[in-house]
Amino acid sequence: MRPKILIVDDSVTTLLMEEMLLKKYTNFDVVQARNGEEAVKVALEEQPNLILMDVVMPKMDGFAACREMRRQEKLKRVPIILVTSRGEAENVEKGYESGCNDYLTKPIESNELVQMVNGYLGVEEGR
Repeated sequence: MRPKILIVDDSVTTLLMEEMLLKKYTNFDVVQARNGEEAVKVALEEQPNLILMDVVMPKMDGFAACREMRRQEKLKRVPIILVTSRGEAENVEKGYESGCNDYLTKPIESNELVQMVNGYLGVEEGR
């Protein structure tokens, strides 16, 4: 079974771009959610191997979703990478305090994203 990545963003454009990148440069299945509340629900149902999540979203922001996922036994150990335009030091700190494993700022560098995803999922370069 191929690893599964959950991408979470309220921007359809960002979701499509990240999904295209992942499908082009990795061999992973991709599922999507449009806000933090939906992300928690989808993560519990789909059991992804990795989560890429925006911070600024309706209903529940990425920080709150990250905290909620860390409270769920099934999601405690799933790596979460926050992918956001909010690159200020206090937001990065808040992200790590919320339980994320890593923090990427937009605009995304495709190589950096693919390298980070592969690193978290234990995929060697060139595979």
